[in-house]
Amino acid sequence: MLTLEQLRFLFEYNQWANGKILDACAELSPEQFTREMGSSFSSVRDTLVHLYGAMWIWRERFLGHSPAKLPAGGTIAGFASARAKLEEIDQEYLGYLSGLTPSDLERVLNHKNLAGEQVSNTVGQALHQLTNHATYHRGQIVTLLRQLGAKAPSTDLILYYRKMGKGARA
Repeated sequence: MLTLEQLRFLFEYNQWANGKILDACAELSPEQFTREMGSSFSSVRDTLVHLYGAMWIWRERFLGHSPAKLPAGGTIAGFASARAKLEEIDQEYLGYLSGLTPSDLERVLNHKNLAGEQVSNTVGQALHQLTNHATYHRGQIVTLLRQLGAKAPSTDLILYYRKMGKGARA
């Protein structure tokens, strides 16, 4: 199990990596942003919508709710909306983490998944899942950006370690 400090670091990394992806997506035309590409989610926009939706639904679960579905994709129509939603929810998670104690990570979170099944995970497991999930979908966006002929950023964790001065010391 990850410590609270490790989870905070991962969410800080997540915010940084989301920022790099969003900066790259800002260079796309509206047509490129919504172009159907045949990926897991049909476009860059739809992948960002999913990324936001997953963070949103887990936030709701942490608040004791069990939404039956992800938020409607229409809540993010264009790039500016996608950027605002993702930046806002990244900040919400950093705030949420700052209010947790190490024992909060062991709290069992009972909720219904999107299939309506009752499931349980600890808060720590769910938080770790969120950062892993985001990494996966950022990788998909990088592929889509390359297919669109756009410059794709590297969001590798090791680059964040170096940026933060947490690299190896000789």
